[in-house]
Amino acid sequence: MQSLLNLIYPHQCAMCGTLVEGPGALCGPCWRDTPFIRGLVCDLCGAPLPGEDPGHGVHCDDCMSIARPWSRGRAAFLYRDRARRMVLSLKHADRLDLVRPAGRWLASAAAPVLHEGQAIVPVPIHWTRRLRRRYNQAALLALALARVTGATPRPQALMRVRRTPVQDGMTVGQRFANQADVIRPHPRHGTTLDGADVLLVDDVMTSGATLAAATEACRAAGASSVSVATLARVVKDA
Repeated sequence: MQSLLNLIYPHQCAMCGTLVEGPGALCGPCWRDTPFIRGLVCDLCGAPLPGEDPGHGVHCDDCMSIARPWSRGRAAFLYRDRARRMVLSLKHADRLDLVRPAGRWLASAAAPVLHEGQAIVPVPIHWTRRLRRRYNQAALLALALARVTGATPRPQALMRVRRTPVQDGMTVGQRFANQADVIRPHPRHGTTLDGADVLLVDDVMTSGATLAAATEACRAAGASSVSVATLARVVKDA
């Protein structure tokens, strides 16, 4: 039956529609043009760094100048080229077919910060944005990551209590001010984070302001540790 379905509905590249061997795969050209992060990376945000692995955690310039309340972090792609198009398609164009392969790519990138018994928690969006968009892309990524890893998803553990302006064009300081005290533990579901080892999931990290606010909310709920994983990382001049 599966062979018959594959014959009728052949697998297509997740980005360009070219026929490929498996579901959610990328064709050769799209794979080459997707900026996967490899090699030495910042241990707090996953940004790529020059040089060889020194055997201990190293940090990028941003993470040395901006305090990060979480412990470790990773990202799958640089936010440019086909990866940027992929993230925007998932976020604004209902490309939910990208969720499953994105979960696999995220699991691969986040492997160094994944632990047994971890709670996978998405960064929340305000209910008005979810009503308009019909889904929270971070929650879908968190669920996909949980399916790949066998970790426990906690999609309702955090809530956004105020709708904030879009952060495009804001300075780093403005972004942190914009996110101050807008994410809190859910009154009922937030208790599941008490004593938990949390992995926060979001689609993109730019300044880290949103992830910082979500980390503080996890800490307020009693989380014992917090790491972060994002599908893409914005890096200057990358």
